[in-house]
Amino acid sequence: MQDQENQAVPPNPEAAEAAASAPPSTPEAGLPSLEEQLAATEAKLAEMHDAFMRAKADGENIRRRAQEDVSKAHKFAVESFAEALVPVKDSLEMALKVEAPTLESLKEGVEMTLKQLSAAFERNRLIAIEPAQGEKLDPNKHQAVAVVPADQEANTVVAVLQKGYMIADRLLRPAIVTAAQAK
Repeated sequence: MQDQENQAVPPNPEAAEAAASAPPSTPEAGLPSLEEQLAATEAKLAEMHDAFMRAKADGENIRRRAQEDVSKAHKFAVESFAEALVPVKDSLEMALKVEAPTLESLKEGVEMTLKQLSAAFERNRLIAIEPAQGEKLDPNKHQAVAVVPADQEANTVVAVLQKGYMIADRLLRPAIVTAAQAK
């Protein structure tokens, strides 16, 4: 009887086909188990989270540095202008220390100080607005405080009462002028 039990049972062709077409369900068949897939996904999530946190920290550092730069720019914006004005102040103080100034020496000192001041303005792009007589009135650069009858075209500059100034392309103070009246 044992001989009959040890004999191989002839294979069932239908069972063999079903086994061949069924997907493998064991880790030995080449696919990772669900636990392995979960562990791999969790590792990938941890990696992505770490990358996100690093990018977020980098963004915060960049924002903070930019704020510090803007703060320093506001704080020290006039530094170069102040450096250019210090010699002008020194010259004025020296002029006041002169015991017996002559009219000629005062005039010469004022001219030299004005040259220093003009150079400081030029270095810092502070440009004078000096409209010429007969120039068309520009409301972006000129302020007409009076309209007077004149032998020139209406809305043109008759006289400049006070120079205007611009810093780079921004108006600091308009030129104060009188304008020609329409006939």
